[in-house]
Amino acid sequence: MQKGAPAGTIAVGDINVPRLGFGAMRVTGPGIWGPPRDRSAAIELLRHVVQAGVRFIDTADSYGPFVSEDLIAEALAPYPPDLLIATKGGLERSGPDEWQSNAHPAHLRAACEGSLRRLRLSRIDLYQLHREDPRVPIEESIGALTELQAEGKIRHIGACNVSLEQLRRARSVAPILSVQNRYNLEDRHSEDVLEACTADGTPFIPWHPLGGIESMPRHIATVLSEIAGRHHATGHQVLLAWLLQRSPVMAPIPGTASIAHFDENQQSANVTLTQPDLAALDGLAA
Repeated sequence: MQKGAPAGTIAVGDINVPRLGFGAMRVTGPGIWGPPRDRSAAIELLRHVVQAGVRFIDTADSYGPFVSEDLIAEALAPYPPDLLIATKGGLERSGPDEWQSNAHPAHLRAACEGSLRRLRLSRIDLYQLHREDPRVPIEESIGALTELQAEGKIRHIGACNVSLEQLRRARSVAPILSVQNRYNLEDRHSEDVLEACTADGTPFIPWHPLGGIESMPRHIATVLSEIAGRHHATGHQVLLAWLLQRSPVMAPIPGTASIAHFDENQQSANVTLTQPDLAALDGLAA
C-alpha cells in the first residue's frame, strides 16, 4: 500500500492513487476569488500535502480564477512522477462566489490550454467538465475534450455535477473515468450516480464532503458527536471515514487552507466505523 494510503488506493484509468486526496479550491482568497491572504502559507500547505503522501490534487481554472493552478505549479513543479493533478474547465467567474457556465467547445479548448500553461504541464492527467452548460449539449462539450485528448493534451476525461442521464450522454461520446458530484452525510442527491459508479468501478469524487458541519441540525450533530467520542475522533474525521466506508470507489478530496486541518482530515483514514455506527449515520438521510 502506498504511503499515505491507509484507506487503500483507487484507479483513475491507468493511474493508481490513494483514495484520500486534496481539493485545492480554498488556497485562494475569500469567495474563491483572488489570491490567498498569505501566499507563503498556501505554498507551504501544498508542499506539506504532497510530503504527507497525497497523490491526487484536484483544482480548476475557475478557482481564483487561475490562482489555485498558479500556486500548485509554484509550490510543486517539477512534480513527483506519481502525482495526479486533476483540473476542470467549464465555469467562468465575475466576482466572489459568482460562477457562470461556459462549456462551449472553443472556451473549453482555451481553458484547457490555459491550465496546461499555468500548471506547467504538457498533458493533464485528468481533465473534467466542470458543469454542463444549458446552452450547449453535453455531447458537444465532451466532444471538445476528446479532440484535446487526441492531441495529447488530456490523458483522461471526467465529468462533474452530472445526473445519471447526463453521465449516460457524456459516455456516448467518450469514456468518463471519474465523476465529481456534491455528496456528504446531509446531501445525498447523487446517490443514484454513486450507485452506478460503484457498480462499474468509476471513481466518485464527492465535493463538499464535510457538508455544513458547523450548522448541522442538533439531532445529526448529536449522533456525530457520540460516534466521534467512541472512536476518539473528531466530527470531520467521522464524516470522511463514513464516505470512505460507503463505497470502494469513493475518493474524497477535503480542502482547507490550514495544515492542522489537513492533518486532521488525513487521520480519518485510520478511523474504522462499526456497522452500528454506519447504520446510525445512514439513517440520518431520512
